[in-house]
Amino acid sequence: MRRGKTEEKYVDVPGGSIYVRVWHPVEPSLSPPIVLLHDSLGCVALWREFPAQLSLSLGRTVVAYDRLGFGRSSERLERPSRRFIDEEAEIVFPSLCASLGLEAVVPFGHSVGGGMAIAVAAIHSRAKLCSSLIAESAQPFIEEQTISGIEAAKQYLRNPINMEKLTKYHGNKARWVLAAWTETWLDPEFRGWNLVCHLKEVQCPVLAIHGDNDEYGSVAFPNFIAGSVSGHSLAVIMDGVAHVPHHEDPRKVMEIVKSFLTKGDEHNVVTVSS
Repeated sequence: MRRGKTEEKYVDVPGGSIYVRVWHPVEPSLSPPIVLLHDSLGCVALWREFPAQLSLSLGRTVVAYDRLGFGRSSERLERPSRRFIDEEAEIVFPSLCASLGLEAVVPFGHSVGGGMAIAVAAIHSRAKLCSSLIAESAQPFIEEQTISGIEAAKQYLRNPINMEKLTKYHGNKARWVLAAWTETWLDPEFRGWNLVCHLKEVQCPVLAIHGDNDEYGSVAFPNFIAGSVSGHSLAVIMDGVAHVPHHEDPRKVMEIVKSFLTKGDEHNVVTVSS
């Protein structure tokens, strides 16, 4: 089966330069591109084969980028502010879209990237930047499970052998990447953070995917997201799946996404077995 071409580039945004990779479908498509937003330890490379598979399956352009401080993008020295999710949506994401000439997109965010996708749709709702949005394993607020999961991951990465896995993708930025996640989310002053105000401003169709074995949050998360937005929404709970559904069962995730983007389902909650 033929695959479309891919391209790599760097895009200047406020604060530095971000690494971007684009997967094009075999045949040109008029459908809005999907823009992937990675998780707290992620980068373009850690999406692995999923973007290419997604582009091939949906026949759409797929874009992924490393946030500032991550992967192959410019390094950052300061710790992210408590508004880092909003800042990504307000500053970096629209700058990226403008540079790539994208007038309408489908943000697909994993974990904190899902929160960023929600913030993008809310903040730019009047401009109708988002035709739909997909939030995978996103946290709309903080549970005790979220905190315990992050503490366990922090302990795991104290082992130099495990930390080497992070260094493989982020180089000398790996320590900053880890601290940007753990020290921000474990800060007691961050405990009251939530996406409540943003969710009620989201008007485009929303798909919330979540594994019922997610280490960082319960199935209350996708149900809350789907039940709080203004437009059509669908919460899908994946049976036997943890925090990274697109790696654990990519075929099923692509089926769910394809069905959602094709049908535009009304608010509903569905459980699927892997």
